[in-house]
Amino acid sequence: MNDTHVNDTHMNDIHWMSAADLGRAYRAGTLTPEVVVDRLLERIARFDGAINAFVSVDAEQARAQARAATRDMAMGIWRSPLHGVPVGIKDLIDIAGQVTSCHSRLMLDRVATRDATVVTRLRDAGAILLGKLALHEFAIGGPSDDAAYPPARNPWDTRHQTGGSSSGSGAAVAAGFVPLALGTDTGGSIRNPAGHCGVAGLKPTYGAVSRHGVFPLCFTLDHVGPMARCVEDLALAMNVLAAHDPADPGSAPDPARDHLSEMDAGLAGLRFGIVRHFHEHDARASDEVINAIDRCGETLARAGARVTDVRLPPLGHFTMAQRVIFHSESWAVHAQWLRTRPADYSYIARRKLMVGAFLGAGDYVQAERWRKQLIEATDQALQDVDVLVVANSFESASALGNEAEFTRTYSRHARSPFNLTGHPALALMCGLSANGLPLSVQFVGRSGADPVLLRAGAGFERHSDWSRSHPPMPFPQAA
Repeated sequence: MNDTHVNDTHMNDIHWMSAADLGRAYRAGTLTPEVVVDRLLERIARFDGAINAFVSVDAEQARAQARAATRDMAMGIWRSPLHGVPVGIKDLIDIAGQVTSCHSRLMLDRVATRDATVVTRLRDAGAILLGKLALHEFAIGGPSDDAAYPPARNPWDTRHQTGGSSSGSGAAVAAGFVPLALGTDTGGSIRNPAGHCGVAGLKPTYGAVSRHGVFPLCFTLDHVGPMARCVEDLALAMNVLAAHDPADPGSAPDPARDHLSEMDAGLAGLRFGIVRHFHEHDARASDEVINAIDRCGETLARAGARVTDVRLPPLGHFTMAQRVIFHSESWAVHAQWLRTRPADYSYIARRKLMVGAFLGAGDYVQAERWRKQLIEATDQALQDVDVLVVANSFESASALGNEAEFTRTYSRHARSPFNLTGHPALALMCGLSANGLPLSVQFVGRSGADPVLLRAGAGFERHSDWSRSHPPMPFPQAA
């Protein structure tokens, strides 16, 4: 057990409470949304100068929403389990009347005229929007000092990066600024910062959550999903977010709706398959990560799950197909600006986006053929097990300001296979590195079976030493 693990005394700290905790406190009458929002805004004002999680905070509107939620509750009006829960929004998701900057100088004057579908659904549920969160530029850049805003810093050690591209989302939840945040995930951009910041992050089944009103990166691979302190909160968020949206051509016709349905079923009887060759042979992870994944398997087995090893096609096959599709489609989105305003991109974003200029139609067609084959192979593996256990990042977060180390480590992961295949993937903390940074694991489920995946995650949390851990205070290097 580590000394940053949440215990009963921490539950009295509003900033470490989960969305579910807040909902229970509201119903018990021990807290109000006004009190919670005021406390979180105070915390953001005090600490975010060291973290850079937010690019904008709409304190006036947040307080107005909190007052309205408090009045509703006093009259017995309960809109949803997220009623009165503060939420942060990644700044490539539209909020009407606010700039959607995508963390880029190219977008600083782009004011959204209407809410993204996911924002509308949060508003209808009574959630409180605190502000817009930092990201890697256009969800493809890196922790760049030459982008529109400074990079988010890891609350576990502010000398280190958060992972991305949903960098501010991971940092804001880990820092106790919000209990819930929205991110996007095209090659792991929810799961990477969730893992590096020690929080829970879900890339849902492809099409389960609308992308309408979200600035695109790669139409075939883009997902929207929640990041939170615990799996229960992810399920609460998915019950609000998951729905068919005719405005999104990729929207699933009938996504799972009750994500809490299996949460209490436990691990007994679930079948887990560890995809060991991804992180031991196809690309060797650090010993710390390998040992952490081994301990995950042992924890699952002790809790009554059946744990075996399974094989998928080599990690490189997934990576190659994903990169061709990713770079081809992101080039299509950005080609005009790259030709006319290349200097307005940060160096890392420009370098990555230009890769697509060198790919042809034949490359794309071949990658799509591979994608279909890899979907079939993953579906086949998931006939024999309920959940795959996969390493997330192969190393802990690299230091900020070291571009060579960032470049070396950032591509060392096993996340992009499940953007390519569309299967739901959940990132959870499963340890600490020797230098005190989070390590993480992925659970991957069958397409459309997000509730079963969340059951697996909730069961793991109940038996894990790392559930709802948070950084020591004051934030290391932030004092």
